[in-house]
Formats: sequence, structure tokens, C-alpha cells
Amino acid sequence: MRQLKLSGMLDAISARSEEARTTALAPLDFLLLLLDDELARRQSEGIARRIHQARFEDHCDLRDFDFACNPELPKARISELASGRYLQNHASVFLCGPTGVGKTFVAQALGVTACQQGRRVVFSKTNALLTDLAGGRADGSWQQRFRRYVAPDLLILDDFAMREYTVVQAEDLYELVGRRFQRSSLILTTNREPKDLYPLFPNPVLAVGLLDRLVNSAHVIAMTGRSYRLRQRPAEPSKSAGVAN
Repeated sequence: MRQLKLSGMLDAISARSEEARTTALAPLDFLLLLLDDELARRQSEGIARRIHQARFEDHCDLRDFDFACNPELPKARISELASGRYLQNHASVFLCGPTGVGKTFVAQALGVTACQQGRRVVFSKTNALLTDLAGGRADGSWQQRFRRYVAPDLLILDDFAMREYTVVQAEDLYELVGRRFQRSSLILTTNREPKDLYPLFPNPVLAVGLLDRLVNSAHVIAMTGRSYRLRQRPAEPSKSAGVAN
């Protein structure tokens, strides 16, 4: 087992051997249990590896998200996205809404779920991606860096359209969206509605070509209501409270 790197079977064999003796397992049933243990180990390690490679800021789980804090959030639509059908259809997702409502948490939670479903995922702040590609233009490694963002099944761009884009940044985004369109999925978080994104691009024709591809294949999820982030902050001490010694 060590030579074949069957560590899942190796870790389980003592317990499975005892189980086989006490329950009179048939040899093939005993072997099937060991194989299940090995498959479970490989699946768990694969998920952990994909989550690590995605470079999330936080390991988020939709089960930990307090939808009761903000009843205006579309829980049913977000839960439907967690099924992964949008990935099968190579569709994109826009999570739109004001600061603090949980867009980044939900985006990362959907990314973790995609990793658990066997998908390759990359998470990045949009500005960090553009800075990375700009560095590639400077040192001649643009193609290599660009492929990192084209290759995954799901690319998550957080804080999309926070400011106006330069010509070069707009061209990089246009190229990226064009290469991924109808081949893989994007999740974007933004403080703006899709219709308000067009003026942020210096070339109107390029803006239409980029954003129409995104919006026409996207699930647009409006996240509004109270700030989830403010709710998570620790309460400030009362002004009337005495000074601790």
C-alpha cells in the first residue's frame, strides 16, 4: 500500500480488519470498503488542493451565511447557483449591491462549492488581476500570466468596476472576457448595476462588446438591504462605561 501510495487504505486497514472479523465480512466486501476509504481520501485531498490553488481570501461556506440578518437577499437564487448548473452552462454571475451586504462572502462560498464539485477556480480582486497583467506587459510574460485567468473553470473577480479603466486595462478585460465567453464561467462582484458599467470604459464600442457578452449570459443577483459587514463588527464600548484598571 505504501509503494502504491494508497494511504487512505493504509490508514483504514486496522479498523476495517477489525470490522471484517466482528461482522464476518466477505473478502470482496472488505476490499470494497477499503477502496471506498481510498477514494474518500483522494476526493478530500483534491478538494483541499483546489481550494488552496484558488487563493480565496477566506474559506466561506453558504451554510454559515446569516440570511436572516437581511431578508431582502435572494436566498433561493443564491442556493440555486450553488447547484453548479451555471458552470455546466458556462454562464456568468453578477453579484450587485452596496458595500457590506455580503457579495464577496457569497462569491467565495460559490467558489468553494465549485471546488468541491471538482472545478478549477481562481479568485482575484479585479485590480490585482489588472496589475498582474500590467506587470506581464512590462517583463514580457503577459501571455503566461493571462493563461492563469483563462484556464480555470470559474474565475471570480471581486470589486469589479470600482473606478474608470484605462485603455490598456479595458483591452485586457475585453480579451479575457472574449476568451472565456461560452467556454467557462465568471463571477463578478460590483457596487454598480450592469447598466452603469458602460461609462467606465474609455472605448464605447469595446465596452458594448465586453459587457453585452457578460450580461447576456449572466445571472444578475441584486443584493440589497442592511449591511452584513456592520453586523459582524464587535460592539463599541459604551461611553458611560468605566475605565478598566
